[in-house]
Amino acid sequence: MASLSSTELKKLSQEERVTALGMRTEQLTGRSMFIEFDEDAEERFTYPWAPDVDYNKRTEIDTGDMTETEVNSEIRSLMDQGYGTIVIKDPRGKHSLGVGILNRLNLIFEGSLGYFGVGLIDGPNVRINGRVGWSCGENMMSGTIVVEKNAGSTFGAAIRGGDLVCKGSVGSRTGIDMKGGSIIVGGDTGALSGFMMQRGRMVVCGNAGKNLGDSMYDGTIYIGGEIQSLGVDAIEEPLSDLDKAWLTRKLTQYGLMPDKGVDHFTKIVAGKMLWNYDNLEPTEKKLIL
Repeated sequence: MASLSSTELKKLSQEERVTALGMRTEQLTGRSMFIEFDEDAEERFTYPWAPDVDYNKRTEIDTGDMTETEVNSEIRSLMDQGYGTIVIKDPRGKHSLGVGILNRLNLIFEGSLGYFGVGLIDGPNVRINGRVGWSCGENMMSGTIVVEKNAGSTFGAAIRGGDLVCKGSVGSRTGIDMKGGSIIVGGDTGALSGFMMQRGRMVVCGNAGKNLGDSMYDGTIYIGGEIQSLGVDAIEEPLSDLDKAWLTRKLTQYGLMPDKGVDHFTKIVAGKMLWNYDNLEPTEKKLIL
């Protein structure tokens, strides 16, 4: 392996090169993300500083002439007053609205958002009756986000939990560095979706652009339409009965169940050939890079 020169490696096929560089040895086993808890526990599993809110206590904010900072501050102030349902009127595509909410809350946007909408959240249920720009729901921990129209690129970047749903189409790099949770798209997704995906599930009812699942380490991608091309180490796998049951439940929950069911979906997983990358010597890494 170490005696092979760069010229000799270039003459090999990809499969031969992978074997020659030792990338098929000492497969990593991964680590479990299961969290055990007592289902009968009565303790509030919320942040210590999280205010008690009442979903039946509802209010509205007309944000037309407010800055992003003023809107986010007002949302927090209303939560401190116990409001559990907040409607944002006239958001006008402002950026970074509804970010960093670490509390139970029904948050409704009557309009479209700009970049980085409702990112870094842990708990709220969000509905956006419009479109969103780049990186909606990035680093989301838990809760739900439902976008009624289209979304921009990097939809759900580094998401860790919860359900992130776009009923329209999304841009490229959907679910980049995804670490958990579920991303569900009613339309199409662009190139490099699922890039470096680590865990979680992504469902696209329409078509997927090129390099789908490139360099994914774990997780599952389901595509209902055509796939332009697969990325490095992304492979197809047969749908199991468990996959079909999960898809049926999730798509029905959000009103996205196709008329022809879910049997036509293509399942994409990691081939796990890249799991050995850290076993390579520095000189061998240079040959790959």
